[in-house]
Amino acid sequence: MDDVTQTDIAIIGGGLAGAAMAASLADSEYSVTLLDARPWPDSPDLTDKHQPRVSAITPGTIKFLKTLGAWEQIPASRVSPYTRMHVREADGTGEINFSADDLRIDSLGCIVENHLIQAALLAKLNASVNVRTLAPTTVTACERLRDHNLLNLSDGKSLRARLVIAADGARSPMRDLLKIPVRAWDYHHHAIVTTVYTEQPHQQTARQIFHDEGVLAFLPLSAAGPESEGQHACSIVWSVQPDQAETMMVMDDQQFLAALGHRSEYWLGDIKACEQRFSFPLRQCHARRYFQDGVVLIGDAAHSIHPLAGQGANLGFQDVACLSRIIKQGDRELTDPVLLRRYQRERRPANLLMAGVMEGFKQLYADQPLPIRWLRNKGMHYAGQWPLIKNELVRQALA
Repeated sequence: MDDVTQTDIAIIGGGLAGAAMAASLADSEYSVTLLDARPWPDSPDLTDKHQPRVSAITPGTIKFLKTLGAWEQIPASRVSPYTRMHVREADGTGEINFSADDLRIDSLGCIVENHLIQAALLAKLNASVNVRTLAPTTVTACERLRDHNLLNLSDGKSLRARLVIAADGARSPMRDLLKIPVRAWDYHHHAIVTTVYTEQPHQQTARQIFHDEGVLAFLPLSAAGPESEGQHACSIVWSVQPDQAETMMVMDDQQFLAALGHRSEYWLGDIKACEQRFSFPLRQCHARRYFQDGVVLIGDAAHSIHPLAGQGANLGFQDVACLSRIIKQGDRELTDPVLLRRYQRERRPANLLMAGVMEGFKQLYADQPLPIRWLRNKGMHYAGQWPLIKNELVRQALA
C-alpha cells in the first residue's frame, strides 16, 4: 500500500481543458492531481516561430482565462486579435463579412498558439499548493470501489481519487477503459496546418474560403521570428480529401505554395514562404453520456468537432467553467450522480448543437448539384445584407 497515494480529484490529461480544470480548482477545498502521458513542456522560447496548432479564442473564453489569472501570463506579443472575418465561396458570389466595429467591441477574438495557453495555465499551477502534477504517466486500469476510483499507473504506482476527470483527448483512453459508447464518424478529410507568410498584410482579418473539396482558413498572426515582420504571418487550416493531403505533404515548398496560392485565389497576394507542414485526419465524435462510475468527461474526451469555426477549444473551456462551478457549489458529494448529471444536462445539449451546426456546414459545402450551390450562394449573400441576423449569429459564436 506504500505505492498508493490519495487525492480528491484526479485529472487525466494536461492539455488545454485538463490544465484549465486544474487551475480552476486550485483555489477549492479539494486536493487535485493532474496527470499527463507526456513530459511537461519546457517554458516557451518566444524567439521561436509560431507553432502550427492555434485556437481562435472568443471574448467569452478570454474572460474565463482572466478569472484563472492565465490570460495575463500569455505574452502579449503572441496574442493576435482579429477585428474582421471574411467568409466566401470559391465557385460563386456568396460572401459575408463580420466586423468588431458593427458589434461595438474591440475584437472578434484572438488567435493564440495552443502551447502558449497551456504554458500559461501550467505556470499558474506551479504556484499552487493545492495541485500536484505527475508526468509522464498513463492510467493502465481504473477500478471503481465503494467511494473512490483506484487508478493503476504505468510507473507501477496507484492513485486513489474520489472523482476522476478525463481530459485526455478525442481518442480518450479513459473513455475506452470505461467502455462509454460514442457516436463517431470520419469526415474523410485531412487538415493540413502550417504557418505561411504572405505578400499582403492580413489586416487583422480572419478569412475562410469554402470549396467543393473542403475549407481553407487563414488566421492572422502577430510578428514572431525574423521572417514575419508586420502583419504578414498567418496560420492556415486547409481541409482536403485524404489523397490530396498525401500529395500535398510530399510536395516541396514551392509546389505547395503554388497550390495554396491558387486555391486561396491569391487573397493576400503571393504566398512567400511556409513553415513545416503537419496533417491529421478529421473526425467527429460525441460521448453518449458524460459520466460513469465516478469518472466525468470534458473537452475532446466528451466531444470533438470539425475545426471549421475554431470552436473546439472554446467548447472545452466552457465545459471546465461549468463543471468547476458545479463542484465548488459543494452541496453534493463529488461523485453524486445528481451533481454530475447537472454538468451533463447543461453542457451536452450545447455541445450537440454546435456539433450539428458544424456538420450542417460541412454537408452544405460538400460537392453539391448546381441548384444547391446557387441557393447557398444566395443564402450567404442575403445573410450578409441583414445586419441584425448577421450580428446575432456572431454574438452567439463569441459568447
